[in-house]
Amino acid sequence: MSLWAPVRRSLQLCSRYYPVRASLSYEAIKQQCRPEVPEYFNFARDVLDRWTEVEKQGKKSKNPALWWVDGAGEEVRWSFEELGVLSRKAANVLSDACGLRQGERVIVILPRIPEWWLVNVACMRTGTVLIPGTQQLTAKDILHRLQKSQAKCIITGDVVAPAVDSVGAECQSLKFKLLVSEGHREGWLNFKDLLKNAPSDHQCVNTKCRDPMAIYFTSGTTGSPKMAEHSHCSYGVGLTVNARDCGPFPCVTRYWLGLTSSDVFWNTSDTGWAKSAWSSVFSPWIQGACVFIHKMPHFNPAIVLESLSRFPITIFCSPPTAYRMFAQHKLSSYTFKSLRHCVSAGEPINPEVMEQWKAQTGLDIYEGYGQTETVLICGNSKGMKIKPGSMGRPSPCYDVKIIDENSNILPPGKEGDIAIRVKPTRSPFLFTCYADDPEKTEATIRGDFYVTGDRGIMDEDGYFWFVGRADDVINSAGYRIGPFEVESALVEHPAVVESAVVSSPDPTRGEVVKAFVVLRSEYVSHDPEKMMKELQDHVKKVTAPYKYPRKIEFVQQLPKTVSGKIRRNELRQKEWRKD
Repeated sequence: MSLWAPVRRSLQLCSRYYPVRASLSYEAIKQQCRPEVPEYFNFARDVLDRWTEVEKQGKKSKNPALWWVDGAGEEVRWSFEELGVLSRKAANVLSDACGLRQGERVIVILPRIPEWWLVNVACMRTGTVLIPGTQQLTAKDILHRLQKSQAKCIITGDVVAPAVDSVGAECQSLKFKLLVSEGHREGWLNFKDLLKNAPSDHQCVNTKCRDPMAIYFTSGTTGSPKMAEHSHCSYGVGLTVNARDCGPFPCVTRYWLGLTSSDVFWNTSDTGWAKSAWSSVFSPWIQGACVFIHKMPHFNPAIVLESLSRFPITIFCSPPTAYRMFAQHKLSSYTFKSLRHCVSAGEPINPEVMEQWKAQTGLDIYEGYGQTETVLICGNSKGMKIKPGSMGRPSPCYDVKIIDENSNILPPGKEGDIAIRVKPTRSPFLFTCYADDPEKTEATIRGDFYVTGDRGIMDEDGYFWFVGRADDVINSAGYRIGPFEVESALVEHPAVVESAVVSSPDPTRGEVVKAFVVLRSEYVSHDPEKMMKELQDHVKKVTAPYKYPRKIEFVQQLPKTVSGKIRRNELRQKEWRKD
């Protein structure tokens, strides 16, 4: 039987099931979760359209599927039925106006506007492969993504369109450019005009569970960003998970996020990151919950706190950096009448921040841990004891272990690599591969395990504790930044001989980018402050601005191995010993 065959019945009985499930212990959840993957699956058809049916029958709360505000009084509210109609029109734009076919790739670089959600669902309906990107990408970043992915179409707005035009001639695969704007631009099709005139009837492509659905560019330490490919089931089913004798059983969405169809859920992630797929698309809509979005072009803690007070948001997700910023405000001056559950992901959260938040709001922060390549790996769920500083216990989706360099499972208390068992059976809820790069895909496997690249410890109670990254990726305010990209940008400046980029502790962002720079002899006598500012401005222009080094130290030489490799680990340890 298809995974979603009993969906209509189980969704109608949600109110009956939830009180029972809420009382289950972690052990009971783990025991009952039994992943079942159908041959065919499409989230738009098998989940969203089913919620439309439940909505029409009057068996769902009055909450909209999507609630968007711009902060200036304008609002958009779509029911699941309206989302269905508009996303089918958007699907016709892709398949008819652009002639896109199943498996072809579409890059989408849009801010938090309703059209981003329409395009997400339209790509599912057409079987085209979504590749999201942040608006902070530069022309060079966009060129790399277009050439690497061989995307046939790009969808963006007025801000990014000039950068696309500056590199478009170098991208032979790019055939269609869609502009989401009230205005028009030469060489671009206007998405809003096409959407208005498109028919609302569309036959959803019958995608197989393992067909590619999306690609996320993820940073690494030894090269350019990799393309992590996800199938239709990895997120669409992986954030749901079946249980024995219960029909669809949303372990992740129900027990980490605590979602029900009556909830209004706000996740503040940038639309360019996989976390937006987790918590602004799949998790809430699996449960029939309302996705709340604030346009907020730039993160503003005061706007967030005001919105939590003004709107009936019941569940909130934001990175630890945001909670650190909130703690610096007078939280007692705000009243969160509807808020009942708070979660955090993207980087480890400090116990002190959790304590400050609870002291002033009365609410715990439930930390979760995952990667672009996975769904939730570990989490703190309702009913579990929270150990401040811990990532919680493994998700029912995976068999998570701490292993050594020889793939041996380590006992509690021993530090090692956080890994997920993939043999004899690989979980369908992992990424499929690094697209077009079998060598890098194979490099993630050690023995019977997928190795996350992160180091950790499991305690006697089965809770996991994050130690650090095995590679050199910097995690600043939830943004993963590869040193190679920053170093490459720096060396393009005529003053730089070479550089090494590592993480450096920061009280607000957790860690920031620091560059150790060797200058050319003719620049050594230049004013250090002016040179630092010049290099920072240079990096902001060459690559995405959030990657620029907030700290720079000029050195005569870099520590290297005998073979000439830079010892970043030595520099990083030096930085963290200072703290």
